[in-house]
Amino acid sequence: MFSSRKSRLSAVCAPLLLLLAAGCGTFPGSSGGGFAISSSAATVATTGQLQFKAMEPDGTPAAVQWSVSTTQNGPSLGAGSIDATGLYTPPNALSADSVAVEVAAHLESDPSRITSETITVTPGFLQPLLPENAALSQGGTLEASAQIAEVGGGTVHWSLSDSAMGTLSQSSCQHGKQQYTICKVSYTAAGTITGSQSARMIATVNDTNTQATLHLLLNSDGINSSALTNQTAQSGMISLGASGSNDGDYDVYKDAAGESYIADCCGGTLGALVEDVEHNQFILSNNHVLAESDQGKIGDTIDQPGLIDDACRPLSQQGSTVRPAGTLRYYVPLATNQSNVDAALAAVAPGAVNPDGSILQLGQGGVGFGAPLSAAPPVGGMGETLNAANLNGLRVVKSGRTTGLTCSTVESVDLAVKVDYYKDCAETQPYYTKTFTGQIGIGGNSFSDSGDSGSLIVDAANAQPIGLFFAGGTDGNGNGLSVANPVADVLTELGNQTGSKLSIVGSKTGHAVTCLNYDSNTETLAALPELSRAAEAQAKSAAQNAMAELVNHEKGVVGVAAGRSADSPGEPAVVIYVDKTRPNVVVPQTIAGVRTVVILTDAQSVANGNAPRVSATTAGIHLSASVLNSAATVERQYDQQLFADPAIFGVGVAQSRDNPQEASLLVLVDMTRTAKAMPPTLGGLRVRYMQLHRFHVTKSKYAGARPVSSCSLQSLKPVELH
Repeated sequence: MFSSRKSRLSAVCAPLLLLLAAGCGTFPGSSGGGFAISSSAATVATTGQLQFKAMEPDGTPAAVQWSVSTTQNGPSLGAGSIDATGLYTPPNALSADSVAVEVAAHLESDPSRITSETITVTPGFLQPLLPENAALSQGGTLEASAQIAEVGGGTVHWSLSDSAMGTLSQSSCQHGKQQYTICKVSYTAAGTITGSQSARMIATVNDTNTQATLHLLLNSDGINSSALTNQTAQSGMISLGASGSNDGDYDVYKDAAGESYIADCCGGTLGALVEDVEHNQFILSNNHVLAESDQGKIGDTIDQPGLIDDACRPLSQQGSTVRPAGTLRYYVPLATNQSNVDAALAAVAPGAVNPDGSILQLGQGGVGFGAPLSAAPPVGGMGETLNAANLNGLRVVKSGRTTGLTCSTVESVDLAVKVDYYKDCAETQPYYTKTFTGQIGIGGNSFSDSGDSGSLIVDAANAQPIGLFFAGGTDGNGNGLSVANPVADVLTELGNQTGSKLSIVGSKTGHAVTCLNYDSNTETLAALPELSRAAEAQAKSAAQNAMAELVNHEKGVVGVAAGRSADSPGEPAVVIYVDKTRPNVVVPQTIAGVRTVVILTDAQSVANGNAPRVSATTAGIHLSASVLNSAATVERQYDQQLFADPAIFGVGVAQSRDNPQEASLLVLVDMTRTAKAMPPTLGGLRVRYMQLHRFHVTKSKYAGARPVSSCSLQSLKPVELH
């Protein structure tokens, strides 16, 4: 899922992320004046929101005017706000570990009738832990930091998911009345590690339930990798894959005195180096990173690192440590149906960028065991086009600002997606909703996040460029999808802007890239949710009715059972057991309207009751060219019909998880909405559903969160507008 004046789910916005749920259920509130109010939770973090309701004694909604107040938070920080619908938004920062806020409702028909409720606001994380993930060899060390929305105080408690995996130093925190609290800790991996092991570092704010995690891949191979490498300011010639942004990509607000100040900023990744036929070199990234989603101007300065990694301080502001890397030269417009990529080019500042096109962490380890991964160029040229032959077993890699070096698999091709663009980092000013077609969908929750926008995606086996990452989303529960423009389309459309053929700058020969896979679901499926009683009964009934008709050992069907669908988690299914020596047996895709799951096994396993209930799947796409081409035809027949449903924002071709021998339509459903219909098949294809937050290019992939600026409060000084 996861910027520029926005921060896309690929770019990052200094107002960043975490999805901190306000809670669930209804908490009894206060009554008075003859009516009552209630909230969705009693406590909320600064990055969350609470929904209040007002009810008359007879249970009907009461028409009220809302207000909030507090005597505990700093006067300049306030009590937050509440809109006419009763949605409460906490203040961006607190001056204490927790703050009591009084929410009051005045009856519109009689303002003298007042009811109030007191809630507790606690600090939230302003962004994910830095880094979000890292790979460490045995005995390796790493410093992690957490930034929380509290000034003048606050603590973070650090722990490990497994204490045997290493040790943590005592945490230290920086406090100030003009800056958010930043807490740091040093982690040392265990001195003896066998193979590759996974661990998590957990940060907890002020002993509350507000947590964030850092995923660690521990190994005995001497591999050290961290996104901090991509975020830091570089001296000398810049290697790409680095943090970067347009120098003017920030939001300017005015304070109570009418003074202007920077409240938000965005940034993304300077992805790769390209050149024209005359060998003029340009930095490649997204339009929304370099050109602020069409809001930038040709000639704008492009910084390294991005403003998000320097407290939102542009070059003109005192104390800024960013440096010019280039100037905006070309971009493909977004607000038109004549373009199909999110891409832009910055002319390289003389001597600023390594001319061989090196990208951070694409190389091997340096001298000595456990040395960090070095920078290395991708393969130069026009890149690699995906097809049935190279999709089988393909692993893809990217090196980006936020999540660093990550690896995953292609889960969808011919993907059409709708992406929302905004004029500002805070995503308060909608600009354009663009539909891209023929895109690449990459699986996993950890492959990308906000700030990785503009990263070049390459084939892990040979470093051939494949795509340009620009957006992504997650369900917040381990499932996610990252989206990339095919590299050939990027070079073609940018070439139309420059009037010259373009190519990626890189090496003449391929080389393997370290594949760091932070997602377990690229190897095995995540656990399927339990069925409701009604769905379970439906599966049993359909299985019983089909058993006599379908089971035929001579035809290769050796059993039938009730089960669960992996193509549409939460739905019932009829499990059809097929003789594994006869994998081409044709079985129905549905029975009595219930999906079928095809599992290859043997009659003895079915008779013994130990046959699996879920199909064995391998991450990625492993289908023939004819099957993929036929599925793409169906996708193009149905995408507009599906997009007519406001809840649906993506349609592509994928491999079915209920029957991995078949292709499926992959349909992306906004998890905050209910789809009008979710048919099990369309056009003779199974339909696989993913429920995700909509794709943004400014917010984190945890787009359900209310982003808060992670700019240091010290940087919020009046600035000259330009």
